[in-house]
Amino acid sequence: IRCVYHGWKFDVDGACLDMPNMPEHRDFKDKVRAKAYRTAERNGLIWVYMGENQHSPPPLPNIEANLIGNGEIWCLQRECNWLQALEGDIDTSHVGFLHVGSLQPDDLAHDHPMRPTVLNRAPEYEVRATEWGAMYGGYRPNDDGRTSWRVAHFMFPFWTQTPNARFATRAIARAWVPMDDGHSMLFDISGGVDEGNPAYISTRKTGEPLFEKFHYAPRTTDWYGRWKCRDGEHNDWGIDRDSQRSGVQFSGIANITIQDQAVTESMGPITDHEHEHLSPSDQMIARTRRVLLSAARAWRDKGQTPPGVSNPDVFMGARSGSFLHDRSVSLDDAYRAQLEAAVRWRQEA
Repeated sequence: IRCVYHGWKFDVDGACLDMPNMPEHRDFKDKVRAKAYRTAERNGLIWVYMGENQHSPPPLPNIEANLIGNGEIWCLQRECNWLQALEGDIDTSHVGFLHVGSLQPDDLAHDHPMRPTVLNRAPEYEVRATEWGAMYGGYRPNDDGRTSWRVAHFMFPFWTQTPNARFATRAIARAWVPMDDGHSMLFDISGGVDEGNPAYISTRKTGEPLFEKFHYAPRTTDWYGRWKCRDGEHNDWGIDRDSQRSGVQFSGIANITIQDQAVTESMGPITDHEHEHLSPSDQMIARTRRVLLSAARAWRDKGQTPPGVSNPDVFMGARSGSFLHDRSVSLDDAYRAQLEAAVRWRQEA
């Protein structure tokens, strides 16, 4: 990198290589270093290690969605705390209202992954602490006699896997990267051998899209000027009251991602948790907070690194999505069977 001010040039390690504005006998480039961080690229995503040990950074986490060569990546800035944004991803019962509250079962094809949610909007839960963080299975009876499962994960330090995709054929991971206390950046990574993530390409039986695309605001050069949605607090996130009254969208907001955005941003940059009332449907949120606090205390008190830092393969145990399974089978056994049968992506040697 060469500075446009005086032409000083630096290498990738931050060492100064050239001071063209200085007479040769006054050159002191050997004494100058710029701050530099180690980076690595994998399938279109650039990772930056910002820790102290720049000579020996930890290995990249083997998160399955980022191992897919033709995966899709998109970004979106959210104006709230990263954990507040993340918790919306690990809440599954809101899908039956915020996203598909206007639908009836006959509006969707019989094999549509969101149809069981429309059939029964009040799931039961099983929640587990895991090697990579935490997982839950939201379950309800399907009309064919089987159990419908929506399985999803929290993965250290700020990753989620959401359950809207088909478990067997698609992998997804979403990073909620903090920009500061009141802003976060979502990195959505997905890929598979199917037609795409049903959350974004779903249609009714008629072929009409369930959700419209969102639009980005024009970019600016300030710190918050990238990957912002056109709709936000200034226009009530694009809400269309006619669409809400007519039942086209339960919320009146046309895009599924911006529906979530409206809820989490309208809580304010950092919501006051003293006024919340956690319910049985919030078990995964409570468990995720607990494992995060436990990891932070272990680092503070014992210097113990969080899960996944030294073992990048731990994340390969996590896979999310929806599936149907025999009602007599437990979450652990159903998950294991589905994982063994699913199309998987792994890090090449």
